[in-house]
Amino acid sequence: MKKNLIQKYNVPGPRYTSYPTVPYWNELLFSKDLWVETLKRSFKESNSTEGISLYIHLPFCESLCTFCGCNKRITKNHNVEHPYIEALLTEWNLYCNLLEKKPIIKEIHLGGGTPTFFSSEHLEKLIHGILSKAHKAPNYEFSFEGHPNNTTKSQLQSLYDLGFRRVSFGVQDYSETVQNAIHRIQPFHNVAKVTFWAKEIGYTSIGHDIIFGLPFQQLEDVVDTIEKTKSLHPDRLAFYSYAHVPWIKGNGQRGFKDSDIPKDEEKRQLYEMGKKLLSKNGYHEIGMDHFALEEDSLFESFKNKKLHRNFMGYSSSKTQLMIGLGVSSISDSWYSFAQNVKTIEEYYEWLQKGELPVYRGHILTPEDLIIRQHILNLMCQFQTSWKNEDTYFEELPEVISQLEEMQKDGLITIKNQKITVLEAGKPFVRNICMAFDLLLKRKAPETALFSMTV
Repeated sequence: MKKNLIQKYNVPGPRYTSYPTVPYWNELLFSKDLWVETLKRSFKESNSTEGISLYIHLPFCESLCTFCGCNKRITKNHNVEHPYIEALLTEWNLYCNLLEKKPIIKEIHLGGGTPTFFSSEHLEKLIHGILSKAHKAPNYEFSFEGHPNNTTKSQLQSLYDLGFRRVSFGVQDYSETVQNAIHRIQPFHNVAKVTFWAKEIGYTSIGHDIIFGLPFQQLEDVVDTIEKTKSLHPDRLAFYSYAHVPWIKGNGQRGFKDSDIPKDEEKRQLYEMGKKLLSKNGYHEIGMDHFALEEDSLFESFKNKKLHRNFMGYSSSKTQLMIGLGVSSISDSWYSFAQNVKTIEEYYEWLQKGELPVYRGHILTPEDLIIRQHILNLMCQFQTSWKNEDTYFEELPEVISQLEEMQKDGLITIKNQKITVLEAGKPFVRNICMAFDLLLKRKAPETALFSMTV
């Protein structure tokens, strides 16, 4: 990758798990009643054909990882498990009471925090409680995030017996220097153990999450991490760029200095080396930051143009409605977004009053819906077009004009009312999406909001 392109395009920008991005939600025009209205509309339109997705946030962690920007609560007190599971099931009941029939669940994803902080018994109680008020879609996909240091064989077996077939383990990097800096001491043996357990039990998609751009990370660290990963042969990989966002309240990113973090050309070399090694070992690049073997469902969906992206990340199938349960979770009805309160105390308080714990959101305008689809196309298929009337918007000529510079740089092609991202442009897909982000262009951030795009 050319150094001058990195310097040119390495700017703060969103990761586009949604459009509009959260800082640009119009909270003044949002209300809980409007959220419920769009929830019911979306459910009516899509439940019988697609089913719905559930994201369940399990926020507890026993120790703080200083690279993490997620909503979490650090505690070693496992007495917090029971009341939180009860609260999740209370919230789920509130949603089920709003829907006209039993939901058909296509996807469940347990995220965190650390989902494997919870005992097998509590995880079973949660899933049994969820499924007691729903049907499973014929082609359902249940997944969870596991911490290699505390995931037990019992948890893996329990969740497998409940229908979970996909698990992702957070690896980050195997260098002891890097692990010390990010407060995530995790030997290769632990990752190998849980990976082999998952294979033995019968999980069909095992993922590892790796991060490049971490403090003190060197080229040889990335090579070593991917060589070790290759020996375990996971089905898919997330190869994330470290998002340095220490300004976010409650963020743990304080265990190192800015000068300890690889930047610009140095950081991009880490990515290029990682991508080269992954490709050499049979992993195909899927959307942004993701790689999969040909037999994995993520590769199949990408090849068949069915890849989807939402607040859970990339998914091999689309549902119009995603309900987020738990503290800070975000729900998506396609027509609106709704986010839950961010502290556990508030979350419990709202549920005790019999209210959905939603505190903010955004109702998408007709323009938002068009832009959202273009950005989704670019993130999932590396292309988008405006041949149909319902894909055109008033400011499109200005967007195309702005993108001509990227065409000159060999990152994209623009022809026949279609943009195609070229191989050289894939690392800059966030920048390409930013050209479509009308809200960002109309009002540039006055303070730090986003991580760097490269």
